[in-house]
Amino acid sequence: MVEVYIDGASAGNPGPSGAGIFIKRENGEVNRHTIPLGTMSNHEAEYYALLHALDICIHEGITTVSFRTDSQLIDAAIEKRYVKNQTYKPLLDEALAKIEQLELFFMKWVPSKQNRADELSKRAIQLNQTTE
Repeated sequence: MVEVYIDGASAGNPGPSGAGIFIKRENGEVNRHTIPLGTMSNHEAEYYALLHALDICIHEGITTVSFRTDSQLIDAAIEKRYVKNQTYKPLLDEALAKIEQLELFFMKWVPSKQNRADELSKRAIQLNQTTE
């Protein structure tokens, strides 16, 4: 099963934001993605990291995945298929629609220290300054 680590980060809330995605395939191959997201809140950055990772999986034909996130907000929203803050409902709905395109999807919460995408998301914040 392919492991996908995701993380969103912001320098300020809102502030320059980035998404980090770390994909480890069954054959051991690793892909790292750093995606500048512009200015947004940390929670929005977490959702966009999830959406970008799902897009990558769908585009590359990866249909059996185990996602890891250090965001309790994202983990709970996916598990319950519900968000209390309606600001995030369109993002959750989009993520759930993408998840439906996969054969098998798991989401697991991990501590930040175990999230292989953590450093990538911080690097992605820096890319905002070079792309503006």
